Amino acid sequence: MGTAGARTDATVGERRQLINVAYRLLGSLAEAEDAVQEAYARWYALPPGRQEEIVSPGAWLTTVTGRVCLDVLGSARARRERYVGAWLPDPLPAQAERDRGHGADPADQMVLDESVTMAFLVVLESMTPAERVAFVLHDVFRYPFAEIAGILGRTPAACKQLAASGRRRVRDARVRAAPAVQADVVRQVKAAWETKDIAALVDLLDPAAVMTADGGGMVGTVLRPVEGGARIAQYMAAIADRAPGLELLERSVNGVPGLVARRDGVVLTVAAFDVCEGRVSRIWAVRNPEKLRPWVG
Repeated sequence: MGTAGARTDATVGERRQLINVAYRLLGSLAEAEDAVQEAYARWYALPPGRQEEIVSPGAWLTTVTGRVCLDVLGSARARRERYVGAWLPDPLPAQAERDRGHGADPADQMVLDESVTMAFLVVLESMTPAERVAFVLHDVFRYPFAEIAGILGRTPAACKQLAASGRRRVRDARVRAAPAVQADVVRQVKAAWETKDIAALVDLLDPAAVMTADGGGMVGTVLRPVEGGARIAQYMAAIADRAPGLELLERSVNGVPGLVARRDGVVLTVAAFDVCEGRVSRIWAVRNPEKLRPWVG
């Protein structure tokens, strides 16, 4: 009884790590929570004798979570083809923002570092499911290829090649600005947006900048990316015209400086930025209310 109880406590203690792994693999808090719940359901469905045979319950849960995530990733492309407009990863608030929220949320388990920035997660979306699993588990969480091989059903050597391929994709992506630089640029964007200063916005945006918005078909937003600094500036000014009373707040989004737009205390949009050479190169605006649940006004 005591041994069983201790093992149960040990598996419960793995939840934080599993949520962190699953979110980076899936980019969705809800899907990450479901994957971890499924892993625990399979653990508790094991006969007590089988549980006792497992030397490391944490490793077992990670393997199962990884396999569940791999299955989800395999079907994600088809599901996202049916998604209305662009699909973006769930934005994560800073811990202080989460502490003001209500109830338990998988976001409460998240550790924010460079592997959860929106720019990083968007690059992960470009990988194949196998590449993503191999790269995230090895390069982010330092799992050995022998264990990853058990998840992917491939040889350790093949998993090493997959991780290397994922690493090249990340390396080829632009290097983002230092947090202090990004914070300064985002602050200037906020000021220019609030005053509808199109000229200032154009100066702050890379001429080849791209803005992608995710409304999930639940709220109005552009369904395709807006390309070009001038077009984005005009679009932002038009939003300000159509949304009187909109309040812009500087907030940490996935661990880096971003903006939150709210009205009457309700968060309507969370915007993440990629800043390169002092200018905004990418804007990711999440408006889907289901993805904004961890955020409070």
